Amino acid sequence: MIPIRDTIPARHTAYLVRGLVILNIGVFVWEFFQGPHLTRWIFRLGVTPSAWTLTMPADVLEWPRLAPTLFTSQFLHGGFLHVASNMLYLWIFGDNVEDRLGHGRFLFLYLGSGAVAALTQLAVNPASAIPMIGASGAIAGVLGAYFLLFPFSRITTLIPLIFVWEFVELPAFAFLGLWFLLQWVQGVAAVGVVTDVGGGIAWWAHVGGFVSGLILTSRVRLRRPSF
Repeated sequence: MIPIRDTIPARHTAYLVRGLVILNIGVFVWEFFQGPHLTRWIFRLGVTPSAWTLTMPADVLEWPRLAPTLFTSQFLHGGFLHVASNMLYLWIFGDNVEDRLGHGRFLFLYLGSGAVAALTQLAVNPASAIPMIGASGAIAGVLGAYFLLFPFSRITTLIPLIFVWEFVELPAFAFLGLWFLLQWVQGVAAVGVVTDVGGGIAWWAHVGGFVSGLILTSRVRLRRPSF
């Protein structure tokens, strides 16, 4: 399922959503020009579970360098489809969430959910030596907030079928509920699987980010909608 747009117009300009999209794309362009040095930057700026759980060589276990990776990792991506899909979700769902939370609380939600997402994946797969990168966990937090704030918004969705692509309108609670269920099922299937080479999807980071978005949004005072 590919979201195309929602039916609720934001009443204030989503400056942070726009800024985050520009920043993420800018960092991706920077990655493109790193060439053979990119791997070193990914290990330096990504969240590597085995570094946090003391299973890597002692010379890389420096807490002052590890803690910031909870945030720097959120702005790196592993390819064009990775950054494009993340920015699509952020653009569609982020403006209404920023509208209701306000700029400061939205930024806290975004970065906080991203950090919780990384820690969730780390707890589930602590021996992985592959750095976690991407804004997926932070955006999952935005999706959790949207699920709570706008459950009956209609999401125009593209469903790719074998011979035809179908456009349908789904209520947000159904679209996001199915999205979360998929992350949960895939996460359960991946429990205990340790990957030392190649890439993969941090399913539990998505679960942790989404739940974090639900909890954080339920605890904050929302900005009153203006008419």
